[in-house]
Amino acid sequence: MFVDTHCHLDDEKLSGDIENVVAEFRAAGVGIAIDVGCDAKTSELVKSQAERFDGVYFAAGIPPMDVKNAEQADIDKIAELTRHDKCVAIGEIGLDYFWDKSFNDKQKDFFARQILLANKMRLPINVHVRDAMGDAVEILKANKNLLSCGGVMHCYSGSVETAKELLKLGFYISFGGTVTFKNARVAVDVAKFVPQDRILTETDSPYLAPEPKRGTVNSPKNIPFIVRRLAEIRGETAEDIERAVYENTLALFKKIRA
Repeated sequence: MFVDTHCHLDDEKLSGDIENVVAEFRAAGVGIAIDVGCDAKTSELVKSQAERFDGVYFAAGIPPMDVKNAEQADIDKIAELTRHDKCVAIGEIGLDYFWDKSFNDKQKDFFARQILLANKMRLPINVHVRDAMGDAVEILKANKNLLSCGGVMHCYSGSVETAKELLKLGFYISFGGTVTFKNARVAVDVAKFVPQDRILTETDSPYLAPEPKRGTVNSPKNIPFIVRRLAEIRGETAEDIERAVYENTLALFKKIRA
């Protein structure tokens, strides 16, 4: 069974045809998909989508790009959503300095608050980092006593050296379509390095479609392309990667029913 640990089925590019999207990824062998919210409102939407479809779960959180106007009430809403049987993680959360650096301190604050919430609710965290890896790792290390439920680095873009630090903190490393790109030298090095029992796969749909579908609307049905590329990079079989990712998913996201 293939697994997509991070997709956005609530996005308008997918949500308008959600029944067909789900049918297509099931036909491709993807049996588990984690639908990820991007604020309190979309976290409510992904909850409703998870309720509609077997094998679809959700994560609730406020990502760094959306904390600028967020308040504690938004985190309280996330806390409420995490009590749902199909909410398997807090996320996506983290730091993103790419678009707007004017509220970096608030990003750090909300990242730490949601790490605390995840610990309280006994859930792993799903972490987004862009152009802020140093600060993100520093915050994670400062809060390592709150990471007993683990976490995943979503669409990891850092170095092998940083991956070593994250593995020490108990993190899984998730690979998406970027590992299939022709210029993905660092991602390939990381894919070779990460132990098999710490690898996860994702699409980040509808973004970052893998080769040979690059430039199209991405969906969980494309997970097999990512699995095959990881197998090729690591000198393993696609079946080995598929099995490992499934087992790793159940190990990290403990509310998922096998």
